[in-house]
Amino acid sequence: MTNFVEELRWRGLLHDMMPETETFLLDNKTAGYIGFDPTADSLHIGSLVPILILKHFQKAGHKPIALVGGATGMIGDPSGKSKERNLLDEEELQKNIKGIKAQLTRFLDFESKENSAVLVNNFDWMKDISLIDFVRDTGKHITVNYMMAKDSVKKRLGSDSKEGMSFTEFTYQLFQGYDFYHLYKEMDCKLQMGGSDQWGNITTGTELIRRKMQGKAYAITVPLVTKSDGSKFGKSEGGNIWLDTSRTSPYKFYQYWLNSSDEDAEKYIKIFTFLDKEVIEKLITEHKEAPHLRLLQKKIGEEVTVMAHGQEAYENAIKASNILFGKSTAEDLKSLDEKTFLDVFDGVPQASITKTDLESGLDMIDALAGKTNFLKSNSEARRALKENAISVNKEKVKEEYTITFSDLIANKYVLLQRGKKNYFLLKVD
Repeated sequence: MTNFVEELRWRGLLHDMMPETETFLLDNKTAGYIGFDPTADSLHIGSLVPILILKHFQKAGHKPIALVGGATGMIGDPSGKSKERNLLDEEELQKNIKGIKAQLTRFLDFESKENSAVLVNNFDWMKDISLIDFVRDTGKHITVNYMMAKDSVKKRLGSDSKEGMSFTEFTYQLFQGYDFYHLYKEMDCKLQMGGSDQWGNITTGTELIRRKMQGKAYAITVPLVTKSDGSKFGKSEGGNIWLDTSRTSPYKFYQYWLNSSDEDAEKYIKIFTFLDKEVIEKLITEHKEAPHLRLLQKKIGEEVTVMAHGQEAYENAIKASNILFGKSTAEDLKSLDEKTFLDVFDGVPQASITKTDLESGLDMIDALAGKTNFLKSNSEARRALKENAISVNKEKVKEEYTITFSDLIANKYVLLQRGKKNYFLLKVD
């Protein structure tokens, strides 16, 4: 066993904890859990912190429990929310839970003989409890005064709130508290962890355990990750950065980390990798000596992409990055799947051609001007070809070249290029 709390502390991952938590974890192997909200069929990189906290917990010798909120997902957590969100039906929840389970297995060891990770769904124990039983056996132990004192409730009931708070949301902390009580009783789980906005919900659980079982439970919260420029972590111009490759390609995933600011990268290297303190300090020093090389960003991108998607996906992301910024071939282009290809050339102007255009071969003048308007005129197209400035799929071509089906990338696209940075896509409809 290693000092889990100290590991969180030096990585900047400790926000608050209940008294005696660190001593208890040093003296005892225990189970600890974090809840995951099944609002989508994929987690996004905002969920990476709790996932990695569980992984640190497991590496420290303890037993991690990942709880998927099949029941609480039907209610909606008001913490950090300004208004009530749409509730999910059971069919959608089951689909989401299945997707989340598959992703968690990439990070946590569910096969370990000593302290294998466990996945639980609170719907399994909540579905058979009647309202009368819940109110009588659980509700009587937590006063309304106690619940009203929570920040998540006070903010929604304050003068700044236009929406107010439904009874459904108000009961959320009781449900989450019951989860902790259930895991404490059934799986000897003594610790709950979560983001700093979860402190109120977590301590409701420790209070319920104290009052119902005269037991002692512990709590740790971690800071919410922020970006130095004030924008929201985990979002790009295109929206969330997801862990599901069908939503966010490994190339785009890798690029997100690569585009981190230097200030953020110094923070992220500690939070999102398992590199040790000595290695990280050395990397930070080397980065400061030559920041233009972006050593920190590249290392974070490598570590997180391999962890989330595997070595091959990381290598493909590097290959895709080199297509824009380094030397690459037509074969490199044709090895990309359609989503990655479109991610790489996002925003590049395009024109549509037909399959008929390719049957007898599309000549370069038509490809550049006549059918596409990539270049302004046929004469400009001829001039560019004579200057050896035109490439098809990254390979230089002359005027006599014709584009055929063999040039298609992902059976649909041809990449035209004038000079180094002027790109154009032909799309076959």
